[in-house]
Amino acid sequence: MDLVASSRYSSVFYWNMNQKENKTLLSNDCAMTDQLHGYLGILLSAFEEEGPRVLESFDLPGAAEYMSKCSNIVVMCGAAISTSAGILDFRSPGTELYSKLEKCNFPFPEAIFQLDFFRENPKPFFMLAKELYPNKFKPTPTHYFIRLLNEKGKLLRTFTENIDSLERIANVPTEKIVEANGTFFTAHCLDCQEEYSLEQIKGTIFKDEIPYCNKCTGVIKPDIVFSDETLPKRYNECVKSDFAKCDFLIIIGTSLAVAPFCTLISQVDKNCPRLLINMEPGGHTFSYLIPFGTTLMFNSRKNRRDVFYKSTCDDGVMQLVKLLGWESDFKKLLQKEGISIPSVSEKATTSSRMNVSSTKTTTAADSTVSKYPKFTSTKKTVDATSSKSEVKDNAK
Repeated sequence: MDLVASSRYSSVFYWNMNQKENKTLLSNDCAMTDQLHGYLGILLSAFEEEGPRVLESFDLPGAAEYMSKCSNIVVMCGAAISTSAGILDFRSPGTELYSKLEKCNFPFPEAIFQLDFFRENPKPFFMLAKELYPNKFKPTPTHYFIRLLNEKGKLLRTFTENIDSLERIANVPTEKIVEANGTFFTAHCLDCQEEYSLEQIKGTIFKDEIPYCNKCTGVIKPDIVFSDETLPKRYNECVKSDFAKCDFLIIIGTSLAVAPFCTLISQVDKNCPRLLINMEPGGHTFSYLIPFGTTLMFNSRKNRRDVFYKSTCDDGVMQLVKLLGWESDFKKLLQKEGISIPSVSEKATTSSRMNVSSTKTTTAADSTVSKYPKFTSTKKTVDATSSKSEVKDNAK
């Protein structure tokens, strides 16, 4: 899921006085900024690099034909690839998870991924962690499509915004995964940095208790990247090494509205095709963080290499494996893993062409002076010396 990413770049403002007036001023300012970004997008598109068309056709068959010849494919994943696994958005009112978290009285939903809030009241995060913990959900056909890409010798790397670890559970080799927002598979004490495994703290969390370090009694935090933390070192290393090599970019289950993840589409070579599979178009982003934009050109007359295929993630990959001639292999893989094969309609594989509005990218969150409610709990330490469960990574 991209919960942490959206938290990192959500603008949240709190005023003690004249709140209504300030919100009105902010709204007007944002509207003007959006207009300027839109004009900037039109202006920049005029300077889009010229060159021969890369794809025979700007639809899914055209993308599949080119992709069949590639061996350094990069996949960028967003929250929608996990939707069919049943993972809920904790920010959606009316859901059971939202109702549970609402009782914790945090000032805004994304506060759950802020260190200051976590230090004073870790309970809401661990309530969420319990709902999202690895092995509670099964990977989707889209996760297994990424594994199939690797088994076909075509996957260079998959970059995911999600923190559900379903790529690992689908047995995509860990060396091929970059988790931009961290992972539950390891954890560290916030105070002494003692390391703990997934299994060491899982039992404590599932008893609705907070895990404390047996060495210093500090709170143990899973290695999920919070909004006021830097991205993992490996993320930056792999971005630098992989996108220069990438010969085909698949973007799936994301509208590319959150920086810096959305900027990755501009890191590939100018002749590298880019395929977006999603229920809504994306990749037309302008913000303070990305002043010169990062744009997919599938809706432009100057398009040379981009394809938008409007579909759910699972239906999209099913259509793609058909076009690649991998349908039999994919079905065998899904059956082996006990995954029901989704019913894919026999619709034409020509991708839907839609008019695209500029998507506003949210910016870094302002700090809040609110004091968070504290939870009282009995400290129960976790023994760091206990046997650590091995995590199968299938690394080659």
